[in-house]
Amino acid sequence: MSRVGKKPITIPSGVTVTINDKELEVKGPKGTLKTPVPSGIKFRQEDGTLTAERQNDDQAAFHGLARALANNAVVGVTEGFKKEMDVVGVGYKADVQGNKILFSLGYSHPIEYQLPQGIDAKTERVNTKATINQYQTTITLSGIDRQLLGQVAAELNRLRKPDAYKGKGVRYADKIYRLKPGKTGK
Repeated sequence: MSRVGKKPITIPSGVTVTINDKELEVKGPKGTLKTPVPSGIKFRQEDGTLTAERQNDDQAAFHGLARALANNAVVGVTEGFKKEMDVVGVGYKADVQGNKILFSLGYSHPIEYQLPQGIDAKTERVNTKATINQYQTTITLSGIDRQLLGQVAAELNRLRKPDAYKGKGVRYADKIYRLKPGKTGK
């Protein structure tokens, strides 16, 4: 049995869940999300809770997945999700202009990243992270779709991956980076 799949999802007030054959539609104060439902998994809604049930053990791998996707949709439309990225390096910059982020990452040209619909970004230039050398900017990404938010963060990280020696680049704020030691002179 899937431990994750057996847990019931509590539906807060103000959230409505519509159960269809192939998808769940979750409406809340922050917006609407549609989540696919794998074949062989059925959702049941009773007394303010949503439970995922599988027909037989052939769908055991999808039981926990379906429940986690439904839970992410419920949390997304009520609270939303947030991810922080640090831009580290001398001369590295990031500015949000409307639904675009303009980067200066040490290349010969500026990079313009178009944010997808439903993702918002803010930049902060506060140097409170004294442990990070050459810290420049923190980009805070927010949205209701957890998968899309993670995809945007991964694409920003790929623009300039942190190097192994100084850690310069676009980094995840919550990840700990182990830096390699440099050359030692004789």
